[in-house]
Amino acid sequence: MPATLLQTHRVEKPWGRHDLGFGFDDAPADAAPVGEIWFQTPGDTTPDMLIKYLFTGERLSVQVHPDDDQAHARGLPRGKDECWTILKADADATIALGPKAPMTADQLRADAQSGAIVDDLDWVPVKAGDFLYAPSGTIHAIGGGLTLIEVQQNSETTYRLYDYDSDRELHLKDGVEVADLQPYTPIVSPGSAGAGRAILVEGPKFVLERLSGGDHAVTLPEGITAWLVPITGAGTVADVTWKAGECVTITGNETVRASSDADMLLAYPGVKRI
Repeated sequence: MPATLLQTHRVEKPWGRHDLGFGFDDAPADAAPVGEIWFQTPGDTTPDMLIKYLFTGERLSVQVHPDDDQAHARGLPRGKDECWTILKADADATIALGPKAPMTADQLRADAQSGAIVDDLDWVPVKAGDFLYAPSGTIHAIGGGLTLIEVQQNSETTYRLYDYDSDRELHLKDGVEVADLQPYTPIVSPGSAGAGRAILVEGPKFVLERLSGGDHAVTLPEGITAWLVPITGAGTVADVTWKAGECVTITGNETVRASSDADMLLAYPGVKRI
């Protein structure tokens, strides 16, 4: 089918929230908090990419992901580059990206065991509208008070380095082996892609565009699927109606028709804009 409206899957997390917004019903006060909303069945590794919303009530663990070669060496389908589009942020919200200064593997291991790793990391202030790309190997931790859309290679392989003295398993051997021990270098967005379209990232694993309201042609080679994620507004594509809080996959050549108040992400695998 040229366009398919995906099902949503709410994932309860102890670090999540009850107030969601952005087209989603809040979690009942007497229910577990919701941390993630997926647009495919959790654990399905078939698509190349995964799109999900995150709602953080507190800091997530300090973690790192392998790249493709490191994942393949461990019998895994792919590594995990990921990026975050910030939709809402508390005034003091931060995301940790890499160490503030170069580290050694021994220092990383020791500081992860002692908890000093929290102070080693560069906690970057973030606000609504910000965009951050974290290549595989980047030591990172998403802070509390954030609503964001995560676009990533479809892998849930996470090596947890520190989890604030919780009883969850750590993965120090694998995590230290794949971690980039140098300070994080921000990736600059390429810029405009024409009227109402901005390229947030162009490769190496996927392309992500941000679209405003109006009509947008989407031309995809055979075998390539794109994900349309409406943040606000509503519209149609290939006779499929969509609105904020939903996600539509697109194949072939189609036109996205969006309301004037629409704000959308368009993601697809590849190294350059199609």
